Amino acid sequence: MENVYFDYAATTPVDERVVEAMLPFFSERFGNANALYSLGRDAHRGLEEYRERFAAAIGAKKPDEVLFTGAGTESDNAALIGILPRIAKGGGAHLIVSAYEHHAILEPAHWLEKRGYDVTYLKPRSDGHIHADDLAAAMQENTKLVSIMHGNNEIGALNDIKALAEVAHAGGALMHTDAAQTLGKAAFDVGVLGVDAASFSAHKIYGPKGVGGMYLKAGTRFDPLLKGGGQEFKKRSGTQNLAGVVGFTVALELMLADQDTEMPRLAVLRDRLIEGITSQLENTEATAQGGERLPNIAPLLIKGVEGEAMLLQLDNRGIAVSTGSACSSGSLEPSHVLLSCGIPQEVAHGSLRLSLGRQTTDAHVDYFLEVFPPIVERLRAMSPVYTRMFGSS
Repeated sequence: MENVYFDYAATTPVDERVVEAMLPFFSERFGNANALYSLGRDAHRGLEEYRERFAAAIGAKKPDEVLFTGAGTESDNAALIGILPRIAKGGGAHLIVSAYEHHAILEPAHWLEKRGYDVTYLKPRSDGHIHADDLAAAMQENTKLVSIMHGNNEIGALNDIKALAEVAHAGGALMHTDAAQTLGKAAFDVGVLGVDAASFSAHKIYGPKGVGGMYLKAGTRFDPLLKGGGQEFKKRSGTQNLAGVVGFTVALELMLADQDTEMPRLAVLRDRLIEGITSQLENTEATAQGGERLPNIAPLLIKGVEGEAMLLQLDNRGIAVSTGSACSSGSLEPSHVLLSCGIPQEVAHGSLRLSLGRQTTDAHVDYFLEVFPPIVERLRAMSPVYTRMFGSS
């Protein structure tokens, strides 16, 4: 049986070169980067060296605009909860987030809403994108912060963050973007995009789990989410995960070094998957195919079949995929991303996300195209939902 991994948007294996770079910081350079003795000073030099490299990789003007956190989720939470109450104490201010954000943005938005802040959940258009005109229409006099993801983790839509940031700034608001899915996979420069804050995650780009990053433009008012010893320029307390920082930085540099060749390769494989499945299976389509898209995500809607059933059948054949959002895959609710795009609930239950990565080959695509159609045909033959939607075949 083949062993095929099509869930790189959920997590990635740690690159061997990343592990090699991290190893010294588990042993001979293991010191606390905040200690004053020589071992600590050496660790601090390492921390700041890799912070400078990370800052250069994302286009930050100053190294201290980069903060290292414990996860992309923490970075997202810190951006919303750290910025909005700081610039609008006591509630009453307006926050705009897209309706298809990761839950790491939606949940802190709900938290702020319960505490007196006004929140607009801006829906994408049918092409899967958040448009600048729609953001402009949603802006209010008291809008203080806008948070819209750079690339959607389920449907792969790549938003024009530069245009959205211009709208936010014209209305007097700050702009944050969740770039966990796009860092290293699409052009990303904080200066070019004009954002005030951005969030990143190491394990999405062949780095270690348990380390995230946050860009916070110099001068942006911010209250730390984590309070304690005042590490990370008094903006994120807690002893830094130095080995994780090293791994994250090296992983990013490796992604950028290969970006111009690897991303087009993945886009070709993505298109082969989409075209192969939609041509073999009727009542099947790819989601949100208009405009710019991430090269590694193939979102499919297999109408009349439950996503969980397809996932388990594929797993039996050695193929790992996701249905809906990987971080909420234990839920039987349809994807909030698809619902926000106007896809009916009954149809949204049939979603599959295939996400590709470095180890994905033409042979993997061929195997999927061979195995998947018979699975769908068997499931549809047993599905009263499919019969009700399209009649018996």
